Amino acid sequence: MDTSSSAEPVSSEQECPLCKGARFVHPLLANGKPDYSRMVPCRCANQEAETKRTERLQKYSNLGSLTRLTFANLAPEGNSKEPASQEQFHRAYDQARAFAQKPEGWLVFTGPSGCGKTHLAVAIVNQCIENNVPAFYITASDLLDHLRASFSPTSEMPYDEFFEQIRNTAILVLDDFGSQSSTPWAKEKLDQLLSHRYNNRLPTVIVSTVPIDELEERVRTRLANTEFCRIHTLGSSLKELSQYNWAPGLELQKRMTFENFITKRGELTSDQRQNLENAYELAHNFADSPGDWIVFAGENGCGKTHLAAAIVNYRYKLGKPALFIVVPDFLDHLRSTFSPDSKISYDELFESVRNTELLILDDFGEQASTPWAKEKLYQVINYRYNARSATVVTTSCALDDMDNRIASRLGDHKISTLFNINAPDYRVDQHGKKKTLRSSRKTQ
Repeated sequence: MDTSSSAEPVSSEQECPLCKGARFVHPLLANGKPDYSRMVPCRCANQEAETKRTERLQKYSNLGSLTRLTFANLAPEGNSKEPASQEQFHRAYDQARAFAQKPEGWLVFTGPSGCGKTHLAVAIVNQCIENNVPAFYITASDLLDHLRASFSPTSEMPYDEFFEQIRNTAILVLDDFGSQSSTPWAKEKLDQLLSHRYNNRLPTVIVSTVPIDELEERVRTRLANTEFCRIHTLGSSLKELSQYNWAPGLELQKRMTFENFITKRGELTSDQRQNLENAYELAHNFADSPGDWIVFAGENGCGKTHLAAAIVNYRYKLGKPALFIVVPDFLDHLRSTFSPDSKISYDELFESVRNTELLILDDFGEQASTPWAKEKLYQVINYRYNARSATVVTTSCALDDMDNRIASRLGDHKISTLFNINAPDYRVDQHGKKKTLRSSRKTQ
């Protein structure tokens, strides 16, 4: 037992009231009397040693002013008000705390600026410091700048020594990965760094604003090891998450797949069956590798919506994003964002549709033809046309009946495949009568 056990923390300017500056004390025996045969460090000495150890670890960590970012001042659910994003962040938060207590493998945070990924990464470093474990933080751009500067004759640390320190540090947090210059030299240095840490299974945290599928192939290959790497994508709102699942109100489309699309309906002619088979093949090939545009035209009930929805369901099975929009409903949703009670802004909704990786615009031409509606749809079409973003359009209208600006883009054979489905409405039999609900479910 230490006689300094009840002492208050002592600053360096004060003399310790227990050891009187000697920095050692006699421990107490079981009977409460000092054991003059032994000397142990006083609490003030232990406190000073701990302070110096923390200061050394903080200096080594390279955090600077970021020492303020800790788990204590980070909300476990993040700063989003959307339940899905809060749950998403909470999973990342729990994983970050677990990593800080037992650093193993790689932990990757991706997402837009302001989603909290850097706070999570820095909090890990601060927790490591508190646990007396060294950890090093640096942005990818600063790392490359320091490496370049180390070639200078006046550099305090030679290139080899600095690079080895980074490669072999016990825990590395690499922030802003993907935003650095993409010169061959920069790519080579980062690849050497990550390859070394991956091969030696060194604990690493990577923070990136760039989506995983846009990173260099060698990096993606390493991150694909799910047993060693854990990836958390932050900042996805409900509308972004819906690009990986069907939105409410589209239960019918949710059941439309390539497997239950029927091309050999009894009332079809051989030409119509061949036409449907060709449409099926076109849609299936597109689903395998979306690129450019497909415009499925034909009368209501011919099967064009089924094929478009089948593309979406196929992509969802692959874990890939796609967004199915019924055009009249989309315009209604846009109008509703102007309401003071709207939970989503106009800009958020419009940008999410305009920028989605794969967009399906169903029932194009069925919307009201007001100047405002025409302008909004033109803005979506024109943006995706210029960006060459994968798009599928279904319509029962002829191009001649559409806005000229839109028709010229949908009909551009350099980017768009216009396919006319000549099968009749599957919901109507050969005598012009509506089929029963049961038989109509055989194909959509």
